[in-house]
Amino acid sequence: MMNLQKTAGIAALCEALIYITTFALYGTVLAMPGGLDAAQKLEFLAEKQSLLFFSNLLGYVIFGILLAVLVLALHERLKNAAATLTQLASIFGVVCVGLVIASGMLANIGLNAVLKLSIIEPEQTRALWLSVTTITEALGGGNEIVGGFWVLLISCAGLKATVLPKTLHYLGIAVGAAGIATCYPADGLTEIFGISQIIWFGYLGIAMLRQRQDYSFKQV
Repeated sequence: MMNLQKTAGIAALCEALIYITTFALYGTVLAMPGGLDAAQKLEFLAEKQSLLFFSNLLGYVIFGILLAVLVLALHERLKNAAATLTQLASIFGVVCVGLVIASGMLANIGLNAVLKLSIIEPEQTRALWLSVTTITEALGGGNEIVGGFWVLLISCAGLKATVLPKTLHYLGIAVGAAGIATCYPADGLTEIFGISQIIWFGYLGIAMLRQRQDYSFKQV
């Protein structure tokens, strides 16, 4: 049990680092310049294919695997003190893991398919790329409803169980609400959720790594 909790603490810190890394990549070298025509956009994608593959693998697939560890650890830690809330939260957590990993696999396979199609049937490329990006965004890149519900519910369960710092759970409730709010198509909501979740993952990781054998925490 203790090993799982410590591993999950490290996983949470890694989640925060992955967020920061992907934000940095898409804000710099993977930021597509404005004013490009269709051919130039394909050229950009082809030039950055390896880096895009790595970014999708890191930001979706590896992130999802680490998230699975965290979902399990929090379920085990809170299930006795807040059974119903923890079970409900874990359902959303498991679904979120599946959606995140699926998004990454779809993004990489879709990118490869688009670049191959651009060689033999360039007129069909735009429609395929639009389909790939739309599905990827719908599954986990453009809205964070499922992840938001997981963070919200697990934070409510944590408040009831009183085994982690109260400030962490209050922060989690705010982060979860921000994630749920991304269902509304407004600019900036996804970024707000991402930035706030970096703080939450970091705080959670530190709290889990500091816990004592009796799993008690000082309430702050």
